[in-house]
Amino acid sequence: MCGIAGFAGLGDRTDIERMTAALVHRGPDGEGFLCEPDKGLFLGHRRLAIIDLAHGAQPMLDAEGETAIVYNGEIYNHAELRAELESRGHRFLTSHSDTEVLLQGYRAWGEDLPNRLNGMFAFCIYDRPRRRLFLARDRFGEKPLYYFHRRGLFAFASELSAIVRHRLIEAEIEPLSLQKYFAHGFIPAPHALYRNCHKLPGGWRLTLDLVGGQVNASCYWRFRLRPDPRLERRPQAELAEELRTLLFQAVRRRLISDVPLGLFLSGGIDSSAVLAGAAAAMPADQIKSFSIGFEESSFDEASYARQMAARYGTRHHEQVLSIGQARALVPEVLARMDEPLADGSILPTYMLSRFTRERVTVALSGDGGDELFAGYDPFAALRPAELYDRTVPARLHGLARTLVERLPPSERNMSLDFKLRRALTGLSYSKPFWNIVWLAPLEPCDLADLFAESAPVEALYEEILELWRDGEKSGLTLLERALEFYTRFYLQDDILTKVDRAAMMCSLETRAVFLDNDLVSFAERLPSRFKFYRGRRKLLLKQALTGLLPPEIINRPKKGFGIPAAAWLKQGLPQPDVALPSGMNGGFVARRLRQHRSGEADHRLFLWAWLSLAHKLPLADPKAAAA
Repeated sequence: MCGIAGFAGLGDRTDIERMTAALVHRGPDGEGFLCEPDKGLFLGHRRLAIIDLAHGAQPMLDAEGETAIVYNGEIYNHAELRAELESRGHRFLTSHSDTEVLLQGYRAWGEDLPNRLNGMFAFCIYDRPRRRLFLARDRFGEKPLYYFHRRGLFAFASELSAIVRHRLIEAEIEPLSLQKYFAHGFIPAPHALYRNCHKLPGGWRLTLDLVGGQVNASCYWRFRLRPDPRLERRPQAELAEELRTLLFQAVRRRLISDVPLGLFLSGGIDSSAVLAGAAAAMPADQIKSFSIGFEESSFDEASYARQMAARYGTRHHEQVLSIGQARALVPEVLARMDEPLADGSILPTYMLSRFTRERVTVALSGDGGDELFAGYDPFAALRPAELYDRTVPARLHGLARTLVERLPPSERNMSLDFKLRRALTGLSYSKPFWNIVWLAPLEPCDLADLFAESAPVEALYEEILELWRDGEKSGLTLLERALEFYTRFYLQDDILTKVDRAAMMCSLETRAVFLDNDLVSFAERLPSRFKFYRGRRKLLLKQALTGLLPPEIINRPKKGFGIPAAAWLKQGLPQPDVALPSGMNGGFVARRLRQHRSGEADHRLFLWAWLSLAHKLPLADPKAAAA
């Protein structure tokens, strides 16, 4: 794990030093630069040493000095790629650096290199002979990569906050991105918070012509369900065995490390599956597991994590997050977020990462399991939603929402009244909007109240609508379209973003086991009835884990890694006094906060989204704050 930065064009060494310094938390073990002022090229790197501690420093050049790289990530098949490249005559200077494999791989395969990689990565390769930069990001965007391009300057970095350290780049909020944030709960790639800045989407690559300045970005891979009818004819037990084999193989690949390693353990199916895989590969008493609990019982999963740790005999560690700790963490964590994120579980994720980093440098996670194998509540809601949509006249939708709004708001995790409110909100719109409105801080009609000039619906939800149309052309079912939505959007721009930012604030590397290439390929081909069938979620995954996990873990309802946001916001989490972005209605914010604190309504999703944004805005009266 590392932090990378660089630019081509206007600027000097001071700029690259400022950009790289902003990434010190991503790489506390060292820094390096490659500066060619006469060519207007500057590369910077901050290193978190994981593999080849002695010889993995960056920027790294190949033996001939023709290509250089700055890179963030881990390539799990680097040993196999090295062997293939050596058989083709490539000469290596290091013994087992995956960074050098990328350099030699680029020389062998050019822009096809990302398709050869099984891992997580964001890198920039400087091709001296061709006078170009080649950038790429891993399939799901586990590792972040932002870029800026305007008027003689191209800049990139692992974080947006590093890009705006360049003296010629201003942190000016992009209005459309801000509205997309409240419409989604995250800013979907390729959009970014600031003007002229972009996120390179997961599965994309980019080239910059250093002579002419042209930028060309293209998709090299995307998640696409393509159910294989041949799998329908195979015995289910055989498929479950194949899934278990692929899962355990993915765990083994991610256990390679030259530094101490552990795993996140919530007691849910996915993290417990990772533990089972790790225990099959190494003595269980050498495995360090980590979990976070809550004082509020409806949010707490710590007892299940302890049960799994005891079953396998891991060296287990646990902490409890309280409202008092949350008050202190909110300004610290949200102010350090690269972009706002309306996901309150950033707090326990940060606390878990900080706690884990005290003992290890790398942690395995179960992220991706819910998206690939249908673990979320909305998957179970789709069939009832279709029935409601088909049988309840549109004129009665408003009445149903009014009646549900009269239910007293509960502060418990995923309470019935919360689920009903979210479900009916989504069902007020057509099917393409259901999944995103169920998640979002605001529904489309509220955006017109928050912003003086609300963007057209087609622009706000462009990516979602395009995905829906693609699914329609491919003949995907409603469930399959939901699976694609969660895997291509929510996983990348919310879940993986949250985990990356929280962990890297603590200089901790995380590895998502379920996003292994081979495991994902199996999930793409697996017919959806093996994922969700007659109300049963993760059907095949649960069968694959039978005997490895106790029935009470396999069969317990999903809880999710949430926080008691409704209660905490009532009790007065810090609300900074900030200058609102142009065109944003402060009265709307104040009204929702007042209604929530009085118990009149439950606005937890919007208020958390607002709180996260507020910590990225300038203070309303900086002089008063300084005094």
